[in-house]
Amino acid sequence: MSVIKHKGQRVGIFIDTQNIYHSAKNLYGAKVNFGQVVKDALDGRVLIRATAYVITTESGDEKSFFEALSKVGITTKTKNLQIFAGGSKKGDWDVAMAIDAISLSPKLDAVILVTGDGDFIPLVEYLKITQGCQVELVSFGKSTSGKLVETVDDFMDLDKNPYKYLIGQSNRR
Repeated sequence: MSVIKHKGQRVGIFIDTQNIYHSAKNLYGAKVNFGQVVKDALDGRVLIRATAYVITTESGDEKSFFEALSKVGITTKTKNLQIFAGGSKKGDWDVAMAIDAISLSPKLDAVILVTGDGDFIPLVEYLKITQGCQVELVSFGKSTSGKLVETVDDFMDLDKNPYKYLIGQSNRR
């Protein structure tokens, strides 16, 4: 992977919060330190916008989490959890996250996707080919689409130093 990172580079970070949250929970029994993830992914470059796409529940327990994201400079976009008649639940932001990345891409040199979801491969290809953006990926490699990793310009694997990016981790490995 060839990637160029310089201090004047304009960067947008788009966080698939549910994907990264569940990866950390399932792999390490912990929560993600999104502030540290953004800081390391940004790598001293110019942050234009960092957005976390989050799901709200009926209980509203996530309010303190949203406030913590805001304190570290991450904007949140919220959507209510959908509960269907059969009891199944869905909270999906993929399309909106892709549209936001495409909409902001003319103002960016690099787009950083924080997700392991292979559904974003067409977005990566579009941003690279049509918009000329460098596309970087940040996620836990153990739960990331291999094809997505192959498609991006750079991959920051949180599994390489997981405890740097986790809060309240158990001793699971």
